[in-house]
Amino acid sequence: MEEILQNCPVQHSLKFIGGKWRMGIIWSLRLSCRRFGELKRDVLGITEKMLIQELRYLESLDIISREVYYEIPPKVEYSLTSRGRTLIPVVEHIVSWGYADMDAGKVVLSD
Repeated sequence: MEEILQNCPVQHSLKFIGGKWRMGIIWSLRLSCRRFGELKRDVLGITEKMLIQELRYLESLDIISREVYYEIPPKVEYSLTSRGRTLIPVVEHIVSWGYADMDAGKVVLSD
């Protein structure tokens, strides 16, 4: 069963955009680099701890890059890598579907 999941393109894709926060982070970074505080404001409801974990995970997958500027005060910026930018069309389609479904007045049950 594990081998089947490893060879499944859906499961592979969900490693990158699955979960509650990853698409929001990618969406926030789609136009330009962002600092940690900007990402925290953009991704509604995410805690600092969870944002740190997700940023590290996405960095380990080569979806985002982290640039540290050694100045006073220190500055860190996050941006999409070329691999990360390939996810933008996928996220755009999901966002479009979400708007269309909300416009249709569909009821969503709590998770």
